Amino acid sequence: MRINYAKKHSMAPSTIDRSQAQAILDATVPLHEAFSLAARERERYCGKDVLIHILDNIQNGHCAEDCGYCAQRRSASGVETYPLKSDEAIFEDARQAKETGAYRFCMVSSGTGPSKNTTERLAKLIHRISNELELKVCLSAGAVDKEKAQVLAEAGLDRYNHNLNTSDKHYDAICSTHNFTDRLQTLTHLAEAGVGLCSGVIVGLGESIEDLIDVAYALKKIRAASIPVNFFIPVPGHAINYPTELTPEFCLRVLIVFRLINPDSEIRLAAGREGHLRTLQAMALLVANSLFVDGYLNVKGSKMEATLALIHDAGLTPVSSGDFHGPVAPQQGYDAAEFPDLLKFPKK
Repeated sequence: MRINYAKKHSMAPSTIDRSQAQAILDATVPLHEAFSLAARERERYCGKDVLIHILDNIQNGHCAEDCGYCAQRRSASGVETYPLKSDEAIFEDARQAKETGAYRFCMVSSGTGPSKNTTERLAKLIHRISNELELKVCLSAGAVDKEKAQVLAEAGLDRYNHNLNTSDKHYDAICSTHNFTDRLQTLTHLAEAGVGLCSGVIVGLGESIEDLIDVAYALKKIRAASIPVNFFIPVPGHAINYPTELTPEFCLRVLIVFRLINPDSEIRLAAGREGHLRTLQAMALLVANSLFVDGYLNVKGSKMEATLALIHDAGLTPVSSGDFHGPVAPQQGYDAAEFPDLLKFPKK
C-alpha cells in the first residue's frame, strides 16, 4: 500500500488515554502487548513505507538562545560556526540529498528566527528546490510571525519544524530565553498560513513520564503532521542538569505512546536513535515511519547504506523523492565472508 503524503494534519483519534499511556511508559503493560498495538496502527496509516529525510545545517552557531540541550547555545561548546550558506551551496546540498535518496530535504538555521530579508531569501530557495528538483522541503529557522509564515507558505513550503521539545511545566528547566507558549505561537502562525507542522520531542531532558504524555497530547492538539522523536545526546556544552537515564526498551515505549496518541502522524526516529535504541532500531521502525539519514545538526548519524539495510531487514520499504529509485536492497542470504571460521577445537 502506497500512502499519499500530501500536506495533512493529524485527524485520527488517539487509541489510548492518559492512564494507558502511563502504564505503557512505566512498564506495567508488557512490551510485546504495547508494541503489537502500535505496530498495527502504524501499518494501518503508513503501510510499510519509511520516509527518508536528510538534514542540512545551513547556518551554525552564533545563537543567542539558551536551549540547554543544544551544542549551538550561547555558551561556548567548540562547535564549528558559520553564517548562512550561499543560495547555490544550499541548492547543491538539496540536489545531492535527492541523489542520495531523500524524500524530504530539511534546512536548519541557528538563531532566534529569520529576519524579513532572510525569510524572503529562504522562500525563494524553497520555491526553487520544490520546483526544479521536485523535492519536498522542511525548514527549521526558529520563531516566525504571521507575515513571515505567509511568505513561506506562498513559496510552497511543505513543512516547518519547530519542536515543542518537552512539556509546558518542564520547559523552564531546559531553556531560559523563551518559553513553551512562544513555541506554540510560532506553530499557530504557520498552521494558519497553511504550512504543515513538524514538531516533536527530546526524550531524556530530566522530564517525568507525565511530561512526555503532556507533550504527546500537546502535539495531538496542534495536529502535528510530523513528529520527530529525539533522544538526548549529551553534546559538549549542554546545560541539562539531570538528564534521564534511557534504555532501548524505554525509548521504544516512548515511540509506542507517541504513535498510539497520534496514530496517523508521521513518527520519526530522530537524533540519538543509534546510541539509545541500539539493537531495537529495526523494531522501532515497525512503530515509527520515518527517519533521518547521514547525521543531525552537530552529531554524526548512520549512513544511507546502513540505514537501507535496517529498513529492508525489517521488511519495510524506503521512500525517496519523485522517480528516484535509490540504492537497491542489500543482497539477501547468509554471507559467510562476514563471519569467522568455524572453531576447529573446543573452546577453552
